[in-house]
Amino acid sequence: MPQLAANQLIGANFSFQHFPFERVAEMIRGFGVCEIELWGIAPHLDLFHATDMRVDFVRRVLADNGLSTWCFTPEQVLYPINIASGDKDFRRASIERFCRAADISATLGARYLFLTPGRRYENEAPEQAWPRAVDALGEVAQHADRNGVRCLLEPLQRFETNIVNDAAGLRRMLDQIGADYVDVVLDTVGMATAGDTVAEYINLFGSQLAHVQLGDGTPAGHLVWGDGSLPLGRYVSELARSGYKGKITFEPFGNGSYALDPVTAWTRCLAAIEPYLNRSAVPA
Repeated sequence: MPQLAANQLIGANFSFQHFPFERVAEMIRGFGVCEIELWGIAPHLDLFHATDMRVDFVRRVLADNGLSTWCFTPEQVLYPINIASGDKDFRRASIERFCRAADISATLGARYLFLTPGRRYENEAPEQAWPRAVDALGEVAQHADRNGVRCLLEPLQRFETNIVNDAAGLRRMLDQIGADYVDVVLDTVGMATAGDTVAEYINLFGSQLAHVQLGDGTPAGHLVWGDGSLPLGRYVSELARSGYKGKITFEPFGNGSYALDPVTAWTRCLAAIEPYLNRSAVPA
């Protein structure tokens, strides 16, 4: 069976939002990982309260627990942030806040800042919002690059965005941004709801595919492995067979039972992926 190197698996604080960050870092350290995707949620490190003091606190807590930040993923769907908004002032404030997120990423030593395309008004033609998204993503990515930080870009489900929902749209968006410092996220739930496949992501993006969020669904849901119907084992095997070198993590999401007991949720995911990991291999 094709396997990924064990150190391609990283942790994340998804579902841990109801715990203090010091405790979160301790619990994630207990999973045996060394890197995390840091979800920028309150009260951990959201963009509305991320003072220099708070950023330094998070950096020190991570270091004390032997954790480094692979990517910083500020909340940008639930919070009042929209880099593609038709409201000029709101859009400008959102872009500036994400430039600040790039600064935070650099302070944390993160390799990546995680971006999504924003959304247009529902009564607005797609061609009106598309250039706003391209320009905003390009501006943020350029600012991040000046900080030594690369960016990740993820398409989202239709209820989350009405700009980029599938791999083909993401390819078009990347081509128009025209930056070699923007890489790609494959979210298995978003991929499945769009009708895309792992092979299509590999063919469209090659080495630009750098991050995978592994979640189960029906096909939507962001569920723990086994709580949905997606063939996650097959997805992981296809990634391994393709020579995928990026990172992979879990995204059990929401305020239900996962958030009440995130360690159990993550323990189930970790047990499910274990047969697909090679503990003796290190990616080239």
